[in-house]
Amino acid sequence: MTDLLAHLETLKRPRLLINAARIGAAQYRRDMHLARHLDHGTAPGHRAALAQLIGLEAELDAARRARQADYAVARHLDVLIALMGEARLLRAETADPATAPAQAAEPAPVG
Repeated sequence: MTDLLAHLETLKRPRLLINAARIGAAQYRRDMHLARHLDHGTAPGHRAALAQLIGLEAELDAARRARQADYAVARHLDVLIALMGEARLLRAETADPATAPAQAAEPAPVG
């Protein structure tokens, strides 16, 4: 599909973190979640937002692995929810109209 979505399929994160993010992604609201993580007056396109979220999530995962004192699992989870939500929206946007409803309902395959 795209390099961004292919990258998501290779991510390895703790199962508990991914399962919690999948549950949260079902309630993803772009206007609310994205505004917390990206400094834009208007929301960027799905592809641009996904690229920024991937970078942010990588920084959070590095902090988690390094056991940094300022690491916040709640923030990491919130970024993963936004990442999965944006991936789902991007898939729905680029999908064949005949399969779009089925793909739009599936959470992003991160984990």
